[in-house]
Amino acid sequence: MSADAPIRWLITGAAGMLGRDLAEVLAESGADVTALTRAELDITDTEAVRAAVKGHDVVVNAAAWTDVDGAEAEEAAATRINGEGPRVLAAACADSGAVLLQVSTDYVFPGDATEPYRHDAPTSPVNAYGRGKLAGEQAIAELLPERGYVVRTAWLYGAHGRNFVSTMLGLAEQRETVDVVDDQRGQPTWTRALARQLRDLGEAAVAGRAPAGVYHGTASGTGTWFDLARAAFELTGLDPERVRPTTSEKFVRPARRPSYSVLAHERWAEAGVAPQPHWRDQLTEALRTLAPGGRSGA
Repeated sequence: MSADAPIRWLITGAAGMLGRDLAEVLAESGADVTALTRAELDITDTEAVRAAVKGHDVVVNAAAWTDVDGAEAEEAAATRINGEGPRVLAAACADSGAVLLQVSTDYVFPGDATEPYRHDAPTSPVNAYGRGKLAGEQAIAELLPERGYVVRTAWLYGAHGRNFVSTMLGLAEQRETVDVVDDQRGQPTWTRALARQLRDLGEAAVAGRAPAGVYHGTASGTGTWFDLARAAFELTGLDPERVRPTTSEKFVRPARRPSYSVLAHERWAEAGVAPQPHWRDQLTEALRTLAPGGRSGA
C-alpha cells in the first residue's frame, strides 16, 4: 500500500448498531470501506472469510451474538459466533497480512473490582456470553499476536439499534416514573465515539504506531444505569426526578451481570490515540440523533 493510498477496511456485522456507525465514520474519513452484514458474510465460514478478507488492510469484527440472556440457554451457538468466528477471522488475517480489530466486552471480567480493570487484569467471566467472548480474545492472541487488537467495550447505545437510552426516553412517554438499577457501575458508551476510536486505532496499527493486544474502548467517567437515565431525562428537558433508583434484585435475568464494569484506559497513550470523552459529553452529542424507542432521529 502506498503512503497516499486510503486504508482498505472490511467491517463484519455491518448492519448492527456499531457496524453502521463505523461504516459512516470511515466513509466520512475518505477510507475505502467494504461493509458486510451477517447475511452477506458468515464469520464462521472459513472459505468465505478468507475470500472476504483478501485485499483489505484492516478488518473490524463487529459481528457478534449480542443476546446475553439467550447465550445462557444456547451457549454453544453463542460461542460459535463469539469464539470460533474471531478464530476464523484471525486465521484469515494471519494469511493475508491484515490487521484485525476484535470488539469484545467488559463481561470477560467478574465485575467484583473496586478500581478500574486494566487491560492485563485477570479475566473470569460470570456468564456464557462472557465466556464466548473470552474464547474469541484468546484465539486472536494465539493466531495473530503481532497484528491482533482486542477492544473491550461496554454499555453501548446508538442511533441504529435498540438501546437503553432510547428505551428510557420511550418509557418517559408512557409512564410518569421509571425505576432504574443503581447498583451496577460502568461507562455508558456511544457507538459513534467507539467507532471514531476504532478508526484511529486501525490507522495507528497500519502505521506501526500501536502495539498489538488489548485496549479498553469505553467512555471516560463512570455512572450507574440510574445516572444514565437521569442524565437522558435532564438533557432532553424532562424532569430527572421521574427516574427512581432500584436494585438489581428487582430485575432478575437469566445471565448474571457484573456489578462493576469500569475499564482503565492507560493503553491508548501507547498507541497515540486519545481516550474517549466523558460519558455525559458523549450523551449530549448522541441525543441529537436518538429518538424514543430505539429509532434513529437523524
